[in-house]
Amino acid sequence: MPITWNDSVPIYRQLRERVVAMILDGALAEGDPLPSVRQVAADYQINPLTVSKAYQELVDDQLVEKRRGLGMFVIEGAREALLRSERERFLREEWPTLFARLQRLGLDLPTLLRHQPKEPDA
Repeated sequence: MPITWNDSVPIYRQLRERVVAMILDGALAEGDPLPSVRQVAADYQINPLTVSKAYQELVDDQLVEKRRGLGMFVIEGAREALLRSERERFLREEWPTLFARLQRLGLDLPTLLRHQPKEPDA
């Protein structure tokens, strides 16, 4: 599956966010291995150092662990920790702006619920 990188954000940050999304979505469960640095670099035609930097941030954030000779694995509790931090970040950074826009547009909760986006077909 081809990836389009956003030029305004470093690739290692975008890659980190993709792994975070996979953990939150359940595509990567606790104990699951991450794809190898070499494999990701080859698949997305990026520098292995870029992948290593993204993975190191995940280690620093205590979401994955290095197992010598085995690779990187999602740690137990990673999804819950991510849910907490992402919810806090959303409420702190995104919600105030979104709430203000909803008020300006006169949208209320019943209207929003009537217009829920449909789930994409799997």
